[in-house]
Amino acid sequence: QVQLVESGGGLAQPGGSLRLSCVASGTIFSIYAMGWYRQAPGKQRELVAEITSGGNINYADFVKGRFTISRDNAKNTVYLQMNSLKPEDTAVYYCNADRVLTPTGKYDYEYWGQGTQVTVSS
Repeated sequence: QVQLVESGGGLAQPGGSLRLSCVASGTIFSIYAMGWYRQAPGKQRELVAEITSGGNINYADFVKGRFTISRDNAKNTVYLQMNSLKPEDTAVYYCNADRVLTPTGKYDYEYWGQGTQVTVSS
């Protein structure tokens, strides 16, 4: 019932910027945490950033100071503003929703989007 859809990926030059968006759809009462993960070819999926409904943010060290995560709770949307992009940022970026409260009355712990490709290359 709950779906996450990412958008905003594409090609950027080193030093450039991209803004990713993720919208969670469905009958949703609340989402405790929304975040971004990425997976490069041949590598494990890794946390990029996450943000709770209360605004608590956790960044991976390799993006701190370059990326900014934000969310609109009313719209069940999370954003990732990516500045000063590096080639090593190239990956598929996945949106995650943690502890999604639906009319079932219980939290669903993991929802994932399909991913959006980010390529940083000159």
